[in-house]
Amino acid sequence: MKNFIFQNPTKLVFGKGQISKLTELIPTDVNLMITFGGGSVKKNGVYKQVTASLEGREYIEFWGIEANPKVETLRKAIVLGKEKNINFLLAVGGGSVLDGTKLVAAGIASGKDAWDIVLSGIAETQIPFASVMTVPATGSEMNGGAVISRGETQEKYSFGGDYPRFSILDPEVTYSLSEHQIACGLADAYSHVLEQYLTTPGQSRIMDRWAEGLMLSIIEIAPKIKENLQDYDLMADYMLAATLALNDFIRMGITQDWATHQIGHELTALHGVTHGHSLAIVFPATLRVLREQKQAKLVQYAERIFNITEGSDQARAEKAIEKTEQFYRSLGLTTRLSELNIGNETIEIIAKRFNERGVAFGENRNVTGDVAREILKNCL
Repeated sequence: MKNFIFQNPTKLVFGKGQISKLTELIPTDVNLMITFGGGSVKKNGVYKQVTASLEGREYIEFWGIEANPKVETLRKAIVLGKEKNINFLLAVGGGSVLDGTKLVAAGIASGKDAWDIVLSGIAETQIPFASVMTVPATGSEMNGGAVISRGETQEKYSFGGDYPRFSILDPEVTYSLSEHQIACGLADAYSHVLEQYLTTPGQSRIMDRWAEGLMLSIIEIAPKIKENLQDYDLMADYMLAATLALNDFIRMGITQDWATHQIGHELTALHGVTHGHSLAIVFPATLRVLREQKQAKLVQYAERIFNITEGSDQARAEKAIEKTEQFYRSLGLTTRLSELNIGNETIEIIAKRFNERGVAFGENRNVTGDVAREILKNCL
């Protein structure tokens, strides 16, 4: 296990009725702006709960943060925040609303252009922010990362910074989610675990077993959720799994991959593919192309997650990859680019972008533009 420093300052406020605690959690002396997406929170009752909890408090609202938050929209929120001397932000919605809010928090605190902050990879200063989470998927509610798109150039990049001061997670707000939203959320959470787990063997028994527990739980609850979208205990497990999958708890002292995410971001930027769906398409192909370097961990994954104990190491690794793709498809997601009418033109654009940037992703820093091309061709 490598040296590490762990700190996660987010207060997690979990369970039914917890939105009512907003008035206690947000300081009374702040200038507050609440950020929203497209309006689903008014349909599912979350907006009413938020405003009821904050009755008598002064605040302003900013609406319209996209499912893949665009810097062009977020610049408008930054301008408004500076005009109104906002010094506390509350994101109400899914991970995209919170990701966008993280950039707004940085833009208000900094004199830099929002896109320059994204390209720098780090928000050096941010005003405080918190969240009411409505779509379990990204883990943004308990980590310091965010992913932002630029519409005019069809680019998408991540940056890091502060963590939310608190995040409220009420599983009952997930009852109104569509089957596709839930499928993408489950795929996102599962893929987050894989990015941290399917790397170098023998690093940490604790990290391995924790990650395996999350994966087994997601596999167990996924079909049950499809049968009953309003089972509180199932949705509670789903919501917490999405948070634990990317809040630093399962990557202490270990190597990480994230190549699939970087390729998936390009599919979202170029074609608007939902993030979790993009991962379901790319991840099995990443594993097929990098099977040799990941084989030892794939064999462990095969045995512990899918109970595959017979055959050669290569055969067991290949079977585990097949099972992974089958799991994504069981969620109701497609796993091939051709199913979305995405072909070689897109593949070459992504390979060119990676090569021009000189990137090399993955735990071994060997996923270049040429390797990304091979992975994407394997997705066809």
